[in-house]
Order: sequence, then structure tokens, then C-alpha cells
Amino acid sequence: MSEQRTKRDPEGTRRRILEAATEQFTKFGLAGARVDAIATAAGTNERMLYYYFASKEGLYVAVLEAMYMQFSQREQGLNLSGLQPAEAVRELAHSIWTHLRENPQWLSLINNENLHEGRYLERSSHLRETISPVVDLLRATLERGAAAGHFRQGVDPLDFYVTLVGMGYYIVSNRFTIDMFTGRNYAEPERQHAIAEMHLDMLLTYLRPTN
Repeated sequence: MSEQRTKRDPEGTRRRILEAATEQFTKFGLAGARVDAIATAAGTNERMLYYYFASKEGLYVAVLEAMYMQFSQREQGLNLSGLQPAEAVRELAHSIWTHLRENPQWLSLINNENLHEGRYLERSSHLRETISPVVDLLRATLERGAAAGHFRQGVDPLDFYVTLVGMGYYIVSNRFTIDMFTGRNYAEPERQHAIAEMHLDMLLTYLRPTN
């Protein structure tokens, strides 16, 4: 791609760099990813990569931000207000767990950043903005359920959200070692369905009023 064409399509160039970088960081992590390979795959040059993202680390942070934004937008697009509270929780859980299963790149990038103890995400000025709307969506659902007498009062929406995500995340991120250790393959659709139903029963049982 010529530099003139790059200048005519800055958003397209930025998007292609992010896509190429996502693949590199997923496969090789931050340390192993190569800037020249990212630029070549994006059809541009290293100078443009540094122009848009300043450094390889800056590009890595941008990839993480884009990943979390995509995840958040998917959940914000759900129409939970028209559902009964319990069904709304089910819908949100299934959406999140499906996203985890269908996006192994997401898991690889999160695992890689955890190896770095979150130090690169700490640089992000936009990260918490992406999660807040999803937690607010869940908060509204929990409040509706409590007001109707279906859910207990005082459930912390962030704690509940982290628990819900964690249930689906563990099964997907550890599917290979679980299979080797137990002989049970949770990548199989019937296994996915069974454990998802178990997790939902546990979550909804917790939400029941205590008196």
C-alpha cells in the first residue's frame, strides 16, 4: 500500500494495523510480536504504525482497549429491559459465555496481560469506561428483580458480574487441561449446555430472596 493511499484512508489503515496486531499479540504475546510483521500484514510500513500508536506497547494497549470495547458493545446491545429479570440474567450470561467460546483471541490476550500483572492495561484511560455500561445494565436488571420480589436485595452488581464471567471464562480458558486431567471435553456442545445450565441454576438460586 502506498503512503499516499494510507493518508487517504487513515481509519482503514488504523483498523488494519489493529487487526494485524491482534493476531500477532495473540500468537506471540507482547514480547514475541514483531512490529515489522504487523506492518507487513496490515499493508503499511512501520513508520505509520508508530505514527498512529507511538510504540509497540502503545499498540498493544490499543488492541486490548478495542477488545474490551467490542465485548462491551455486544452486551450493551442486548434488550434486557423487555425480559423478566431471571430471563434477562440468562440472556446476559449466555451472551457473555458464547462470546468467550467464540473468541479464543480474547482469552489469549487476557491471559497474556495477566502475565504482565495488568501493567499495560493500567495505562489505558478508557478501559473502565467500557465495563461500566455492562455493569449498569446488570444493576438495572437486579434492581428490577428485587423490586418485583424475585431477587434478594443488596446484590453487588460488579461482584455478580465478575462471578458470572468467571464461571464461563474458566471452562473455556482451561478446556484443554480440564480435558487432559478429567477426560471431559467442555468444548463439546452438549457439555457446554449442561455446565451452562448448572451455572445458571447456581446464579439464580443465589438471587432468590432469603425470606
